Order: sequence, then C-alpha cells, then structure tokens
Amino acid sequence: MIYTIIIIASIIISAVIFFFVGFTYRKKIAESKIQSAEEEAKKIIEAANKDAENKKKEEIFKAKEEIMNARNELDKEIKERRGEIQSQEKRLFQREETIDKKSDNLEKKEQELEQRRQDLENEKTNLEKIISMQKQELERISNLTSEEAKQQLLKELDEQLTNEKAVLIKEKEKEFKEQSDKMAKEIIGYSIQKCAADHSQETTVSIVSLPNDDMKGRIIGREGRNIKAIETLTGVDLIIDDTPEAVVISGFDPLRREVARIALEKLIDDGRIHPAKIEEMVEKAKEELADTIKEEGERATLETGVMGLHPDLIKLIGKLKYRTSYGQNVLNHSIEVSNLARIMAEELGLDPKLARRAGLLHDIGKALDHDMEGTHVEIGVEVLKKYKENPAVINAVEAHHGDVEPQTIEAVLVQAADAISASRPGARRETLEAYIKRLQELESIADSFDGVDKSYAIQAGREIRIIVKPDKISDSQMVILGRDIAQRIEKEMDYPGQIKVNLIREIRTVDYAK
Repeated sequence: MIYTIIIIASIIISAVIFFFVGFTYRKKIAESKIQSAEEEAKKIIEAANKDAENKKKEEIFKAKEEIMNARNELDKEIKERRGEIQSQEKRLFQREETIDKKSDNLEKKEQELEQRRQDLENEKTNLEKIISMQKQELERISNLTSEEAKQQLLKELDEQLTNEKAVLIKEKEKEFKEQSDKMAKEIIGYSIQKCAADHSQETTVSIVSLPNDDMKGRIIGREGRNIKAIETLTGVDLIIDDTPEAVVISGFDPLRREVARIALEKLIDDGRIHPAKIEEMVEKAKEELADTIKEEGERATLETGVMGLHPDLIKLIGKLKYRTSYGQNVLNHSIEVSNLARIMAEELGLDPKLARRAGLLHDIGKALDHDMEGTHVEIGVEVLKKYKENPAVINAVEAHHGDVEPQTIEAVLVQAADAISASRPGARRETLEAYIKRLQELESIADSFDGVDKSYAIQAGREIRIIVKPDKISDSQMVILGRDIAQRIEKEMDYPGQIKVNLIREIRTVDYAK
C-alpha cells in the first residue's frame, strides 16, 4: 500500500517537473519568435517610411508642376480677356461718339419742330380769323344763322343717307333672294307636292238620311220620349222638321255629334226605337267611336312613321279626326305638317325623325281644348310633359305659334310646315265677320303711317296695296316705308302664310294745248 502511494507520488512529481520544464522551453521559444517578429516589423516600418517619403516627394513635384501649368493658363486667359475688354472699350467709345452726334441732330430737329409748331399756331390763328370773317360773310349773304345752316345741311345729309340706305337695302334683298329663293322654292315645292292632305269644311251639324218621313215619327216617339232620350244621352239637338227624309244633328262637340249619328243610323237599321234600345245603341256607338279613334291614331303614326308613342297620345291623335280649325281637319293637317317637316329636314340634312314627331304632335292640345282651360299650345305642352316626351319635341310644340323661342332648327321647320299647310289655297276658311275684321285691321295699320294716301286689302287679305303721296314720299323712302309697314303688320296681326305689302307712287302732269 505504501509502495503504491510512493509510485503515485513519484508520477505526480515527475509530471510537475515535466510541466515546468516544458513551460520554460515554450516561453523561450515564444520570446525568440517575438524578438524576430519585432525585428521584422521594424524592417517593414523602415521600408514603408522610405516608400512614403519617396511618394511624398513625387506628389509634391507633381503638385508643383500642376500649379505651374495652371498659372500659365491663367496668365494666358487674363491676356485674352484684357484684349476683349480693350476691344469692347473701343466699341463703346465709338458708340458714345455716334450717340453724341445723334443727340446733336435731335436737338437741331427739336428746335426746327418747335419753330414749325409756332408757325402753325400763327397760321391757325390767321385761319380762324379768316373762317370767322367768311362765316359772317356767308351768314350775311344767305340770311341764315350758323344753326339754321347746320340744320339744313343735316336735312340734306339725312335725305342722302336715306337714298343710300334704300339702295343698299334693295341690293342686299336682291342678293339674298338670288341666293335663297331657288333653294327655298325647290324644297317647299317638293314638300307640298308630296304632301297634299284632304280638307274638310268646318260645320256644327251632321245629317242622317231617313228611308221615309214616317221614320221621323218613330224617332220622336210617344210624347217625344225617344227624341228626348237621344238628346239626353248624346248631348246634341235633333232637328227633324226642317229637312225632308233627313234628321239634322246639331252640336258644337264633334265627338258627341258622331256618337249621335252612329247611334241613330243603328236605330234606323234595327227599326226598334225605344229608350232602352236607344241607350244600348248609344253605348255601342261610343265603343265604335273609341275603336275608330284608336285606329285613326295608329293610321296617322304609321303614315308619318312616328314610332314609340304612348297609347294615350295615339288616342289623342285619333281624336283630332273629329276636330277642325278654320274648316281644316286637324288630323289631316297634323299628318301634312309632319310630312312637310320631315321632307324639309331631309333636304337640309337635319334630324327627320325629330321633325316628323314634332310635326305630328304640334296640335295635340286641340284634342283636349274643349275639356281643359288654356290654349291648345299650353295644353299640348302639359300633356307631352306628363308622358315624358322628348324636350326638343316639347319645345317645337311650344314654339310653333311663336310663344317661345325655338331651340332647334327642327322647331323652326315645324313652324314653317304649319304655316305652309294652313296657308295653301283652300286649306282654311274664316267666318265673314273675322274676315272683314282682318281686312279692316290691315288697312288701318297701313293708313296710320304718314305719307299714305289710300290703302286697299286685296286677294282675301294676302296683299295690301298702298298708294302714297308723291310730294311727301320719294322713291327711295318707299323702301323704308314698306319695310316699316310690314314689320308693324307682323307685330300686331295674326294671320296664316304671308301678306304682300305693295306700295305705289304716281305723279301725273296734265296740261292743255289751246
């Protein structure tokens, strides 16, 4: 056991000795390497210092060379700029000399102008004196003051300008007519040729033929009960005794007259006439009339090519078949206006669909003007707005009698088409009182102008022939007078078509040889 401990102790001691010996040896080796590394580092530092010193010298040399080159270039540039400055100074000096010379010349001219101004002032003073003397002399010779002479000169000048205006108006009218008459006549003539609607006379009665006079008694009935039933249910008057073998239906509402006519014809055909049968036939007549109105409205839309209308508007169009205006059937008139507006729109390259739609609807208010307050234009606009019609169509309807300004050219075409359809010979007729009143109004407008001797409305009011006083109205003044009368007629009168204003000036000299 002790032996074992001794061995272990020996091993430990040997290990310690070997550790210290190794450590000492490694330390010496490390110190030797450190010393050699320090020597090597010193050598490297010395070599680096030598290289740095050499490079520093080289850089200093290069910098000196660059400085020398820059100094040389700067000296050269300074010399060039000095030369430029000297040349500019030379030019400026020459300019100063030129400006001095011009300044001297301007001073001389200014003195000359001042002298001329003074001379002109003197001449002006002398001329004013001469003019004043001449004016006094002229006033003495002419026995006129300056104001009187001025008024006379203005009067002569006004007459001369009137003549020139008349000549200019004639030339412009002639030029305009040459350019526009041919095209307008072709378009309107072509439109009228293609659209010639039939016309019916305005009336407030309808006539139903009877097979014999015995039928009158059956229509009257016992104690007049049948005729009273017919008049009560239809709202018209029956006139039986005036016409042989005929019954006259009188009433202002054309729809009621038509219902009465259809019902009476059905009763005559049936032969059984009593209040119950009358009521039945009146209802059938109303249904038949409603169907006819719808068919006529559809026919009008097909004939004009207007599609997409509301069914209620189509019925209103059909009602126009039983409405007349100055003897002209309004449905035929609306169809004619639609076709005329469409053709003119096509010829002018405008929208034919808009034109024909507005033309067909322009008088739709006349289908309701018996039932509603307001003009047919106001009623028509209200109805079209209710059914959300195109605003351009509504404007054309509202503007076709000039109540508002037309917003499209198609609206103007509807105005023209309406006037053409209404003013064609035979299209309309007036009552005698309205006709005479229009002629008297036309003549009174012409007679109200100074210089008019007599006036005559001729050709059914289509022309006003005016005889002027030759001592008051000259030939050139006639042009102005004719235009003024035409404008007054346009402003104050309502009439279809156009009125020709024809002025006549005549001077007669009569003498006798004895």
